[in-house]
Parts: sequence; C-alpha cells; structure tokens
Amino acid sequence: MYGNKQRIRLAVSLFYFGQGLAFASWASRIPVIKSQLQLTEAQLGTVLLALPIGQLLTMPISGRLVSKYGSHRIMPIAAVLYLMVLCSIPFASNAWQLGGTLLLFGVVGNICNISVNTQGVLAERLYQKSIMSSFHGSWSIAGFTGAIIGLISFNIDLSTQTHFYIVMGLMLINIFLNRAYLVQDITSSSEKKSFSFKPDRLLISLGVIGFCSMATEGAMFDWSGVYFHDIVLAPEKWTTLGYASFMVTMALGRFVGDAVISRIGRKRTLQISGILMFVGMMSAVIFPGLILCTLAFMLVGLGVACNIPSVYSVAGTHKTISSGVALAMVSSVSYLGFLMGPPLIGYIAEVFSLRYSFGVFACFGLLMFALTSRLTVFNKS
Repeated sequence: MYGNKQRIRLAVSLFYFGQGLAFASWASRIPVIKSQLQLTEAQLGTVLLALPIGQLLTMPISGRLVSKYGSHRIMPIAAVLYLMVLCSIPFASNAWQLGGTLLLFGVVGNICNISVNTQGVLAERLYQKSIMSSFHGSWSIAGFTGAIIGLISFNIDLSTQTHFYIVMGLMLINIFLNRAYLVQDITSSSEKKSFSFKPDRLLISLGVIGFCSMATEGAMFDWSGVYFHDIVLAPEKWTTLGYASFMVTMALGRFVGDAVISRIGRKRTLQISGILMFVGMMSAVIFPGLILCTLAFMLVGLGVACNIPSVYSVAGTHKTISSGVALAMVSSVSYLGFLMGPPLIGYIAEVFSLRYSFGVFACFGLLMFALTSRLTVFNKS
C-alpha cells in the first residue's frame, strides 16, 4: 500500500517543519511586538495566556476531528488556517486584539499538533522502529530556521507583516507538494468508540513529564529573546542568540536521540535530560553574561531534546488504550505546558523578576527527574 516509505517520511517531516516554522516566526517577533504595543511583562504574560485557552477549548474537538476524518485530511486544512492566523497577528493594534488573534492561533495550533503527531505515529508503524525523534528534530530545525529568519528580517528592517507573508508563501508550497504523501488513517470501529479522555495513572504521569519539558521549551521560545534583552543586556542584534543556541542543540539532540536511547536506555536518558534542564536554567540565572548564558541555553536545549519523542513512544505502547487515544491524551497535556509556561513566566517576572522566574522553571527539570525515576515503564524501553 505504501511503496515509498522514504517519501512518506519526508512528507511527514516537512509538515512538522512547517508547523514549527510558523510558530517560530511568531516567537522570533515577540520582543518587537512587545515593544511596539508597549506591553509590560505582566501584560505580555496575560496576552500569551490566550494561546493555552485556545488549546483548552479545542482539546476535545481536535481529537474527534482527527479520529473521524483522518489526520491526512485534517492536517493540510489546519496547516493553511494556521498560516492565515499567523499573518493576521501583525494587524493587532492593542493587547486585546493581539490576545484574540493568539486565541485563534492556539485553537488551530492544537488541531495541527494532534494531526501531525498522529501522522508521526502512523509513519513510525510503517517503519516498525522508532523514528519519532527525527520528526521532532524537523520541528526543532524549523525553530532554528525561524530564529535565523527573524534575526535577518530584523537586521534588514523587514516588517513583521512582510516576514510572515514570506513564511506563508513558502509553507503553502510545502503543503501543496507533500499533502498527497501523508499516511491515510485506518481506524477500526472499536478504536473510534474508545476515543474518550478517561483518567489513566500512567498516561497522567507521562503527560506531567511532557508538561514539565514543554513548559520549559515554551518559556525558551517566548522569553529567551526578552531575557537576553532585559537581563543579559545583549546588543539589539544579538537578542535572538540565546534562542538560536537553544534551538540548535535541541535539534541536534533529537537527531541523535534514538541512538542515545538505544545505548543507555530511555529511563537514564530522561533522568539526564532533567538534570540538564535544571543546570542550564539555573546557570542562566546565576551567570547572566552573554557567553555563559548562551552556553546555559544550549544545555537546556539538550535537556528537552529527547523528552517528548520518548513520552509519545511509550504512550503509544499502552496495553489497554489504543495508541491514537493515548497519544491524544498525553500530547494535549504536554502541549498545554508549552502554551501555559510563557504566561506563567510573565506573571512571576512581574511580581519578582525575570531571573527569578527562570529559577522557578529550573525546578521543572528536578520534577521530571523524580517522575521518570518512579515509573517502571521506562525500565522496559
């Protein structure tokens, strides 16, 4: 049925890349938009809260859409809508308008998230081996690419609107060329009936681990540029350096992640990852210099690299819940951390300081270490 697995893998990877580039384009422009709208840290945190609200509103809907119509049909439509909402962000003239646009960004982004990760699971089944890390590596490469494009566009005085239009044009071509190679969902009737969010101790634990990792990842996406501007006091043209250094090590870690896991095991890999997250975030707090903070953000990138692919792979092997349902549950909780982390940073920074908020987030690494150490399911992988 699927004669060219390599072409399917490439298509799925490019959809991961497209979603990552769209989000990274927004993230790279946050300092500029914050300045243009004259937002404080607390105001920015409140505006960013619109993203997880959109995520929460769509959580029950996105899974059912993908289950009923298939991720191969939903993914291209959602990807186009995601780009359209991205291009509407620069038109916001105040915090309320920006918040409303980001609410839609979260809604469509959740549908994209469930669709693309379902495609990742389906493609992994075709290969009958772990390739999920490479898909998330494509997403990370997109984040790094988005940071570079953002840096270039800023230094050549390209407007945010033009920047986003260019990204939209490139990604529409990507969607057109690769949509025919997505894996068609083949879901049994029993799997369709079982698509409901019921509490499960293992999946909740996996979701919390994913939440810790993606909250840290989201904080780096949205606040690394602000941290370099306000705390590191980096020159304007170097404010995206921390973000770029984080993204490049996260991407590298994901592309070598499968080899590392096969050598030392998934449990030890995740334990080390938690420690790296903690050490990296705390180092950025204690040593807020340009070079040392860049190195610290690189450690954080390595720390978050393998966590989400590992959590998704374990969730997909649940004994009593179908992989599609388990993936939807765990990815929704995990991605919620990605969206709720940035607003939380803003609130803590407003009450105390931005450095203090990064210190609080360092504790997510210790929590992830503790949870991973307690779960016996990681001993088998």
